[in-house]
Amino acid sequence: MRRVAHGILHLYGARFLLQITGAFHIADFCAMLLRLKRMSETTASVPFDADQATALRDRLNSVRQRVAASEKKSGQRAGSVVLIVVSKSGSIEQIREMVNMGQIDFGENRVQQLSQRSATIGEWISRRKEMDPKATLPQVRWHMVGSLQRNKVKKCVETARLIHSIDSMRIAEEVQDASTRRPTPTEVLLEVNVSGDSNKHGIAPPAVKHLVEQLLGMPNMKPRGIMCMGPLDGGLEAARRTFERCHELFQEIRGSGVGGDVFNILSMGMSNDYEVAIECGANMVRVGSAVIGDPQVVETTEE
Repeated sequence: MRRVAHGILHLYGARFLLQITGAFHIADFCAMLLRLKRMSETTASVPFDADQATALRDRLNSVRQRVAASEKKSGQRAGSVVLIVVSKSGSIEQIREMVNMGQIDFGENRVQQLSQRSATIGEWISRRKEMDPKATLPQVRWHMVGSLQRNKVKKCVETARLIHSIDSMRIAEEVQDASTRRPTPTEVLLEVNVSGDSNKHGIAPPAVKHLVEQLLGMPNMKPRGIMCMGPLDGGLEAARRTFERCHELFQEIRGSGVGGDVFNILSMGMSNDYEVAIECGANMVRVGSAVIGDPQVVETTEE
């Protein structure tokens, strides 16, 4: 173990730190350094210059225009679709630029990055307001759009405005328990596996209504709607079939009165199919690469 610790320290150019750890157990010290390494890998970004800022603004405006066109085509009220920029592969500089453009909804796939970025952007907004009390910056809303592990739930509910990925009663119970000290109930969407693909997360469509009813009995949670993902294969027509079925399920639940008026969010569609999703009734879309462009950060496979 000591040899492993020395190797890690050498990687950071800090072998001498081992001499000042005091009461640190060597295994704890190794774990701490590994967490620091993962954090640095997660947040390391490429340079962000004026040309990249212009390109980012152009992409965001293009997506906004296409969302508006799809709203009109589907007969939805203008401005009724919430655009979530999935910022997992974007940089902090990009998020700041988009906040300056009025973008308020951002989604992350991993709880650690969600927590880090919400804190960083929150501090940046606070500093801006201290420097200029008259500045009008939006209140950013953070969404957890990735699969949620039970051991990450407590950290997630501290930050997430909306959790999109409740896919079992087990996870719902964890969120209920972790939300005890929140001033308001944690708002959630139920992830539905419309296609029945065993490789995908999500609840089978026939079980969704029953789970909504169970969640309504949990005082620390508020079910707001459902979410689904389009298929990887089959192109836009396959995506359309999936979204149409999910919209039908959403309407069935709403029509039954379960969930009440606040059960009103249908989250469908990503960069490759969000226009089709809006045409099928989505009022929330999760768009990443179409706005971010090429990945700007090095992601790790672990939190």
